[in-house]
Amino acid sequence: MANRRELVKRRKSVRNIRKITRTMQLIATARFQHAMNQATATKPYASTLANMVAAASRSATQLDQPLLKTNESGSAALLVLTSNRGFCGGYNGNILRLAMETLQEKRAADMDVNLNVVGKKGIAYLRFLGETIDMKDDSVEEQPRFAQVSAIADDLMAAYREEKIATLDVCYMQFISAGIQKPAMMRLLPISGIKQATGDSDDGDSDNAGTENAPQSGEANTTIDFSPEPAELLDELLPASVRMRLFQCFTEAAASEQVARMVAMKAATDAAGDMIRLLTQKYNRARQTAITMELLDIIGGVAAIS
Repeated sequence: MANRRELVKRRKSVRNIRKITRTMQLIATARFQHAMNQATATKPYASTLANMVAAASRSATQLDQPLLKTNESGSAALLVLTSNRGFCGGYNGNILRLAMETLQEKRAADMDVNLNVVGKKGIAYLRFLGETIDMKDDSVEEQPRFAQVSAIADDLMAAYREEKIATLDVCYMQFISAGIQKPAMMRLLPISGIKQATGDSDDGDSDNAGTENAPQSGEANTTIDFSPEPAELLDELLPASVRMRLFQCFTEAAASEQVARMVAMKAATDAAGDMIRLLTQKYNRARQTAITMELLDIIGGVAAIS
């Protein structure tokens, strides 16, 4: 049976730990609300920007944009987004597991990999494995700022224009809902999903001319006048689209991190509560045993006197 004094000390220390984990849970809950609002607020802007890029690309006579071309030379760049702090369960572990799988697949295909890591946890883990990190940044806060993300995006786009990298993939934690987050890999460069409008063909039947390009029911056939020209607009819209998509990855990763920390701290708080109840039971048993032994000593002394 454990000493009562030791049980009291252990119970007191566990109670202090429970106060800390409970406080961290409340802080993570408050920060999650702000991070989720930031992640959801940027989606309409990103969607509208993508529609503008698509409309300008359809109206351009020819597209000569470096960010749309596939580089034949250069290494495959991988950007891994992790957290600066721990106590968030398997958040960093799941991201780094996906990143290492992708890294091994690219190396198995005889591809040179340019490894870029954001977050202290990812930097420490990959450094421990002996990986060469080409770019590391631990200055991004839990609430990412657009200026910080924009600087990272500009450096990567400059490397892509100079054909130092052939592709750019981002490994991050995708925020689907408050209950669902999963590690994901997104191709950031070259920009895909943009189709240029083709000219009218003279080979087709005149009766069917315009049928394939006719608007579907509920869609308006509108003509957009661009000023300046679409090609000139794309010079500004394409880099802005890359910056916005990368910022969206950062905001979703921040929201997912706070959810993971909130869940982990709640589990730690519940475990501390269970341990306190167990220590209380042990203390009560030890105390009852001591009282029983004292009563037996008193009864034995009285019987000896009488």
